[in-house]
Parts: sequence; C-alpha cells; structure tokens
Amino acid sequence: MKATTVAAGISVKNILYATDFSPVAEAAAPYAVELARHYGAKVMAVHVHSPLGYGLSPAEAWPALTEAYEREAKELKKRLDGFFRGVEHNLVIGEGDTWGVISALLEENKIDLIVMGTHGRKGLGRMVLGSVAEKILRRSPVPVLTIGPHVQIEASTAAKQILFVTNFSPESDKAAEFAIALAEENQAKLDMLHVIESPRSGEFIRLHDLVKATLARLQQIITPDQALWCEPNFMVEEGEPAEQILNIAKRRGTNLIVMGVKRAVGDLGAATHAPWPVAHQILSDARCPVLTIRS
Repeated sequence: MKATTVAAGISVKNILYATDFSPVAEAAAPYAVELARHYGAKVMAVHVHSPLGYGLSPAEAWPALTEAYEREAKELKKRLDGFFRGVEHNLVIGEGDTWGVISALLEENKIDLIVMGTHGRKGLGRMVLGSVAEKILRRSPVPVLTIGPHVQIEASTAAKQILFVTNFSPESDKAAEFAIALAEENQAKLDMLHVIESPRSGEFIRLHDLVKATLARLQQIITPDQALWCEPNFMVEEGEPAEQILNIAKRRGTNLIVMGVKRAVGDLGAATHAPWPVAHQILSDARCPVLTIRS
C-alpha cells in the first residue's frame, strides 16, 4: 500500500438516508441527523415502494389503489419529516427497484455519503444483510455508513477511537485517506490493523518475520507530514479476520470501523477488499458503525 495523501478535512454536503421503516433502519436516522448538523449538510431521506399492481387489478380498482398509495406516501413523508426536523432535508418516496431509484438519486443529487441501517441474520449458512442493503454496499460509488443491529453507541459525529482495517489491497488506499482525515478532524485515536490468517496445514511460515514485515507496511501508510500529528497504533494479529477485527474493536472501545471494499462488477459474487463473508460478519456483528469506502 502506498503512503496516503489526504485532502484537508472531509466535505459532506449531501447525505442520502435509505429506509424501509424497519427498526434497524430507523436506528440509523439519528446518525444522518448528527452528520448533517456537523457538516452543515442536506439529507435526502428515501423510501422505495413496490410498484402498484395495476396489471393485476381490474380497471375499476385503479382509483382506489392510487388513493391508497398517495395516502400511504403522505403518512410516510410525515414520519420522515419527524425524523429530520431541525436539519435541511428532502423526502423522496420512490417506486420500483430500490437500487435503481437510489443509484439515480446518487448521481442527480451529488450525494457524498449514504447512511443506512441493516440487520444481520443467519441464512443458508451465511450472514444475510438483505438484498437491497447488499446492493447498496457493493455498488455504491460513495462511502456508506452502516448501522448494524448490535450498535450500542449513541449517534455522534465524535469518532474518538477509529479502527482502520486493511489487507493492503488498492481498495484500502481511499479508506486509509478517510480514516486518517477523520482522526485528524476529530482529534481521535487511530488504530491501523492487518489480520494475518492462520497458515493452512502444510504451509511453512515464520510468523515473527511476517509480523515484522507487516508492521513495516502499515507504518508506510502514514506520510512524514501526517506523522507530525498522527500517532496511530499499528497492530498485526493472527487468526480468523472477522473475529479478530470484532474482538479488537470491542477491546479498544472503537466507535467507528473504516474499511475499503471493491465495487461489485456484474454478478454480486464479485470479491471485496475483505472476502465478502468477512465483510458480512463485521457489518452484521459490529457494536459500532462501519464506514465502507470504494476506490
């Protein structure tokens, strides 16, 4: 990984808050509010309906369907308006494919950050975040702040203990920039972590030498100028990545995890910065918000 070059501060002017009105989604709303206040940003709160079933209903039922839809949209807007009272906001009730609606809004409104809540459940032997959440996380061209079901920290922009996670992939460069800039902006403590997976049976590895070399790579992320104010804690651990990351975040009192992910291309089976099951577990089980960033 190359040394990072960080622009002064982080600019957030437009925040998109995505919601399906589930409890985990509503738990993310205070974070969008606090970030909007902190950066003087505008919030676009978005909810997407399933398409109206005109084709499945007789023509005489269409006026009633339209009236019911409009009534529900009005109620939802009132509910969203209550969440964001006191900050500049715009409410959008869309219809159709959720990712299609959101991706169009990202470009049209110059969105800088997405904030959303997501559940973490076991399904078919893996962690399931929800199809919509997964599309957003893996396709969004802007950073995504995810509030999982186990987050125990009150909504705050004061990230005082930041954990940056890397496996030295190119996708980690942008995440490192954000982590360092956020640490400077919040005068926060910064932990920089790489997890070495345990060697497989038959592999010969001198762990001591590998740890030493990895620490050197971590230290190279910080430029000489950044070293004048940034004194991160460099950590190299061995074991199962997600488990180690979550344990360290808990032990260090982390209130924000920052990690890079590769944008999905085509099939959502594409790899991420960390293997996707690892990212799933972190996003699902973390006790603090997780900021994912693409290159």
